[in-house]
Amino acid sequence: MLKTFSKGGVHPPENKLSANKPIQELGLPTHVTIPLGMHLGVPAKAIVQKGDTVKVGQLIAEKNGFVSANIHSPYSGKVAKIDKALDASGYTRDAIFIDVEGDEWMDTIDRSDALKITCELSPEEILQRISEAGIVGLGGATFPSHVKLAVPRGKTAEYLIINGVECEPYLTADHVLMMEKAEELLVGIHILQKGLQVEKAIIGIENNKPDAIAKLSELAKKYTGIRVQALKVQYPQGGEKQLINAVIGREVPSGALPIEVGAVVFNVGTAYAVYEAVQKNKPLFERIVTVTGKSVKETANFKVRIGTPVSQLIEKAGGLPDDTGKVINGGPMMGKALASTEVPIVKGSSGILIMKQTEAQRKPVEPCIRCAKCVSVCPMGLEPYLLMSMGQKGLHERLERDKVMDCIECGSCSYICPSSRPLLDYIRLGKSEVGKIIRSRKK
Repeated sequence: MLKTFSKGGVHPPENKLSANKPIQELGLPTHVTIPLGMHLGVPAKAIVQKGDTVKVGQLIAEKNGFVSANIHSPYSGKVAKIDKALDASGYTRDAIFIDVEGDEWMDTIDRSDALKITCELSPEEILQRISEAGIVGLGGATFPSHVKLAVPRGKTAEYLIINGVECEPYLTADHVLMMEKAEELLVGIHILQKGLQVEKAIIGIENNKPDAIAKLSELAKKYTGIRVQALKVQYPQGGEKQLINAVIGREVPSGALPIEVGAVVFNVGTAYAVYEAVQKNKPLFERIVTVTGKSVKETANFKVRIGTPVSQLIEKAGGLPDDTGKVINGGPMMGKALASTEVPIVKGSSGILIMKQTEAQRKPVEPCIRCAKCVSVCPMGLEPYLLMSMGQKGLHERLERDKVMDCIECGSCSYICPSSRPLLDYIRLGKSEVGKIIRSRKK
């Protein structure tokens, strides 16, 4: 029997239109924008100035605190300016603007395709290399990986769990990575095992990717302690706490981190980036991004360097369809609509979904009929209808007491609601306000 998590969940249409599309390279853009705050935590601090010449892989912004991450140039060229730029969320943030001039890489990066299996580094050296490379979680959260690897004193990691679920509809970047870079991925997982000093590593993959399950299961036989766990297709199984529950049957307590139950979770993209950083001395400046949608001429999985305008990916996929209603950064469940296609791809960009006008339109909001469907599908055991109401009324103390901060913003409640109520919109608003209150209290 296939495993899955114990609470809630939905099964929206998968629409994996680009599942069999190989990874493609993109051409060079003329100008790129590199946001300094593309990771969770404190934005990086620029160490280059206007007029500086940079190479591919060169450090251009240093982490500016423990929860922060280095940023490296994805292209060679000249720094045009350091200024504010619009990001995917619609806000202006500090960014480095680079005029691209050729493709000259740092000499320290190993650009060969040769698989390098043996890693002689100590756990401390592995953590240092990952920190220097600016690696963050590539599943969407963009949490700096060196922080996650630094297990707090008094805690012990028993399991390394690798997220190959990719439960978000439409997106296939992780799937194609598992198929085309399986060997490198497994070496990356082995390095993470060594860095965490854990013996057991489990790769969770949903059963709608039988080719990836078969391939990695066979290759994993060569590596000590790594195994693949096939999972029932159930959204949002890619959520960290849901994946832990599905794979090892443990439930992370409210407000706690996975390490409390002996688990550390990394996305497959992150594990591959670890391989490239440790074995090839290559910083994180590119990733796989899916471009998809029912009207897209050529759905694709692109290898994209950060800073590349979203418009370049759309153009490569055949251009913006005439019936476009929204361009979404991410998938339909957790992604957010873009205000402009000129915003840059960042470390957390997993996909660009172009939705048809007929699908993008919201239905009229009807009164709540107290059906409790939102409660039954919530993977965190919350009461979304109640949290929405409190968010509307600004009842922040009650929101905190009713654990609004536990919401993982998966959108299952909004998806299932027969009254088309904007549950997640108001819950996000409430979370934002409660988060401010908690931070001010800590200060």
